[in-house]
Amino acid sequence: MPGTTATSAAREILTRLHDVMAARTNAQAKLNQVVNIIGEALSSEVCSIYLLRDGLLELYATRGLKQTAVHVTRLALGEGLVGHIASEVKTLNLDEATSHPDFAYKPETGEELYHSFAGVPIVRRERAVGVLAVQHAEPRRYDEVEIEALQTVAMVLAELIAGAELIDEAVHSGGPRDAGAVRLTGLKLVEGMGRGHVVFHQPRVHIEHTVAEDTEVERQRVYAAFRQMREQIERMTSQAEFGTAGEHQDVLDTYKMFAYDEGWSRRINEAIDSGLTAEAAIERVQQRTRMRMREISDPLLADRMHDLEDLSNRLLRIVSGQLGTAAQMGLRQDSILVARNLGPAELLEYDRRRLKGVILEEGSLTAHVTIVARAMGVPVLGRVRDIRHMLQEGDLILLDAAQGTVFIRPTTSMEEVFDAKLAVGQKRRAEFAAMRDLPAVTLDGRNITLMVNAGLRDDVSALEITGADGIGLFRTEFQFLVSATLPQRERQQRLYRDVLEAAGDRPVIFRTVDIGGDKTLPYMNQDAAQEENPAMGWRAIRLALDRDGLMKAQARALIEAAAGRTLNVMFPMISEPWEFDAAQALFEAQRKWVAERNRPLPNAIRYGTMLEVPALAEMLDVLLPRLDFLSIGTNDLTQFLFAADRSHPKLAERFDWLSPAILRFLSRVSGTAQAADVPVAVCGEMGGRVLEAMALIGLGIERLSITPAAIGPVKAMVRTLDAEKLRAEMKAWLAEGVSDVRARLTAWAEQQNVAIG
Repeated sequence: MPGTTATSAAREILTRLHDVMAARTNAQAKLNQVVNIIGEALSSEVCSIYLLRDGLLELYATRGLKQTAVHVTRLALGEGLVGHIASEVKTLNLDEATSHPDFAYKPETGEELYHSFAGVPIVRRERAVGVLAVQHAEPRRYDEVEIEALQTVAMVLAELIAGAELIDEAVHSGGPRDAGAVRLTGLKLVEGMGRGHVVFHQPRVHIEHTVAEDTEVERQRVYAAFRQMREQIERMTSQAEFGTAGEHQDVLDTYKMFAYDEGWSRRINEAIDSGLTAEAAIERVQQRTRMRMREISDPLLADRMHDLEDLSNRLLRIVSGQLGTAAQMGLRQDSILVARNLGPAELLEYDRRRLKGVILEEGSLTAHVTIVARAMGVPVLGRVRDIRHMLQEGDLILLDAAQGTVFIRPTTSMEEVFDAKLAVGQKRRAEFAAMRDLPAVTLDGRNITLMVNAGLRDDVSALEITGADGIGLFRTEFQFLVSATLPQRERQQRLYRDVLEAAGDRPVIFRTVDIGGDKTLPYMNQDAAQEENPAMGWRAIRLALDRDGLMKAQARALIEAAAGRTLNVMFPMISEPWEFDAAQALFEAQRKWVAERNRPLPNAIRYGTMLEVPALAEMLDVLLPRLDFLSIGTNDLTQFLFAADRSHPKLAERFDWLSPAILRFLSRVSGTAQAADVPVAVCGEMGGRVLEAMALIGLGIERLSITPAAIGPVKAMVRTLDAEKLRAEMKAWLAEGVSDVRARLTAWAEQQNVAIG
């Protein structure tokens, strides 16, 4: 095709194919015409179409090969050049076909007359459903313009054969590269098990119309989509200035680079020139990107190509008008949600009855979505690399977040093992539910107060479901994390009143906002976006006292919402007594303000603090006389004691909550608080783990605030435990400084028939 271009070659073919596709003839007749049109346009002696049927590539139409081979010649995936193209989803261009190691001779076709060979996969929904191949008698490599023309035509063929119902639906039951079962691992973010079908948070757009009626109209549609996409990226980048750093900032920088890349937009324009619709042009360029990705071994470059694919998907959704998330379309069956990353507000949009789990390519233990998912009881697995490129909508997934594994398209035996494990868990939950109204009293008569952690209005229902004694920690920052703007005082007040009314006579302890650090809000310029260690930075009470307008609004909202009731307020991240004094004074000033206006007040306000910063333990003798209660936050306390970031994947499991260092610290704090007659509780993940909860009771701590799912297992343990016996053992172990407390606790529990499993 000397002197021609890829766009003109493709346009010539597509113009003729348009009429073929519109004709009222059967699919076989259309394919017979297609091979002739392509062969003539490319001056190629052979043009053949192979379609994947029942797992084999069947010769469906040909110009140049023997017609008697049609529907007779079949190749397995990976067999011959055609099978290689389909299995690898890649293009071949050979001047001598027999030189390729995968060459397979099929005598019934008469192809021994031809030397050169070029073939491209026919791709539908990221999977090869056939192959388009051309051959020539003389040895020669096909020009790049001819290959690009073939790739463009292959896109249109995918639409034609789909419309003719010639795509084997069995092809769509497997993965893009592997139709069999796949086991992947990731980072456990929220424990639990879930079984469901794949739903992409941002569903892929399936191209239904590929041939353009008016290329200029299509070009304007793409220009408009590019403008909209660039505006979105600019907004994302400007918001990132208030808290997105590191890896996420790199992603945004790459997005911005690609969004303004002239080469990318030029290639899309060239595809439109060849006669494709705007959607098909974007997909055409995206297909080329995917093929390049499969040949890239450099992980950094591969990441960049994935970023470009993400951006292509965004552009495709804009140009097609399919901007909605899966939540807005509604879940139709039990589903596992798959996304690169997810915001907490986006997660809350999903139907909890059908959302059985979440899998993220990114994600961290301290991400907002992880915090909210834990409150919702939705298992989450994070850092499952490239999973979105290994799945199709509707694929069955078995998620075992506790083990950090996910099974894609599982075998029958995998399903049986998973279902058996799931059934055991369901049976145990039923046993725990039957204990709902039984008291959490040890064998030696100690009453253990079991409360739940909450943060959403719907979480209050857990009180009735679990029989918990109240809410020991209501995280007020959830309302801030899931809101697009700073929640006004009236909105806060409505939430707090609803929670108190739903809780009835059971106490609710409201923790004032713990934002800042890793819990950045895009609508607040927190001046801390680049903190190197956000967990120990400008956050919680430090931020609230500096931004006292935020805390004053929350104080008034809580005081007015609790009119006629007892209000329990707890301040987070207190390091020294003066911080508690300042926070309490702020609340008292707001109580006075409300009283001066003759508005109803709470019957009483009880003030407490979180002990998360080890320094506060050294000042308890000063602070305790001013406190009504004390809560130990074991999550932050542990990382501060060990100087170990709990969100770091290499450190997450390194330090044991049953380390003698932690237990000795907790024992000292508990003893000091009890001597001052101040109730002390533990709120954090430590108290929600059965063996750890048993250890806490052994230290004399008798108030726990834990996740709703942990109430049943912990209560079962409590009702089979002799606390006095355990306290004697714990005292001896800690005095001795033993290093294997976990092993000793486990052995002792088994010996005493304590329910820990």
